[in-house]
Amino acid sequence: MSEQKRRPLPHDFHPPVPSFAVVSDDVALGGKLKDDQVYAGGNVSPELRWDGFPPETKSFAVTCFDPDAPTGSGFWHWVLFDIPTTVTELPTGAGSGDMKGLPEGAVHVRNDYGTRDFGGAAPPPGDGSHRYVFTVYAVDQEKLGPDADATPAVVGFHLRFHALARAQLIGEYEAPAAG
Repeated sequence: MSEQKRRPLPHDFHPPVPSFAVVSDDVALGGKLKDDQVYAGGNVSPELRWDGFPPETKSFAVTCFDPDAPTGSGFWHWVLFDIPTTVTELPTGAGSGDMKGLPEGAVHVRNDYGTRDFGGAAPPPGDGSHRYVFTVYAVDQEKLGPDADATPAVVGFHLRFHALARAQLIGEYEAPAAG
């Protein structure tokens, strides 16, 4: 996918907020996603850890979004919120499978695959490199408001008004053209 075709990131439309740090042993900034983070390769959510968020943070939210999906509206791969402030790391696989390592009280909403978990990268073959934007939000309230039946858009609406700060990590993945 050429630079000209790349779409804005979801929080480009939100008011500016301070940033903080998010890192991962599974996702290298600007690097290719690992095979197990691909839909057909295992669907395993990456390890994420963060620090430097505002002291008034009351909870966190984590999302993964592909703005380059050929949908006109991007593609939500992961939406998780109401993560307690005592949790500043999600281990590999916390958002997939048996949800081991997922903090108690955290809420998953359906991703664009229709499941309440992490859905790995799956760009159409030959569509070029897609960006997978992992964002951690520092939230100004313990409970964001929506429940598990909300859509990613509703969660994004709430995050627009309740994000104190944001951290982002972008990995990329490309499925080669068939034959």
